[in-house]
Amino acid sequence: MTATESSGGLIVVGVDGSDSSIDALHWAAAQAKRTGSALRVMATWAYPSSLGWAPSWPEDWDPQKETENALTKVIEDALGSDPGIEVSQLVVEGHAAQVLVKASEDADLMVVGSRGHGAFTGMLLGSVSEYLATHCRCPVLIVHYKDKDHGDSQTGDDHRTGVTKAGGGSAR
Repeated sequence: MTATESSGGLIVVGVDGSDSSIDALHWAAAQAKRTGSALRVMATWAYPSSLGWAPSWPEDWDPQKETENALTKVIEDALGSDPGIEVSQLVVEGHAAQVLVKASEDADLMVVGSRGHGAFTGMLLGSVSEYLATHCRCPVLIVHYKDKDHGDSQTGDDHRTGVTKAGGGSAR
């Protein structure tokens, strides 16, 4: 059975390795277990942009493979070797917001962390999560990271996961 054939539907979670995205992965996996859904874990990469000059890359540098390896490690560290659900991973070249919006066309739920690596400290929502909440073709759940040392969340069972917000697309 493929991820799109799972009887409970498909949950897509965007992961960039940040604490917030790891919490989103934990939440999405727990929801997939509750609903019998398949879980697709996605990451993106892009060549750094430059103005006026073309950077040279090492000949053996393979950003696709590096991202795939990093995502595999994140999934194994977060969910273990036997998570008890159908898990697939997908790495796509491109900007996270546009790639995940495209992935939302096949998803029943999109899950992301509230802030990734590129967020300014103190922001409640990062640019990707905000974009997804307004452009995805399915419901979006944004997991807010709760720093156990600062206690900045209002709710949540896990000591790290705080307030979640639903938004975006319409349910199918």
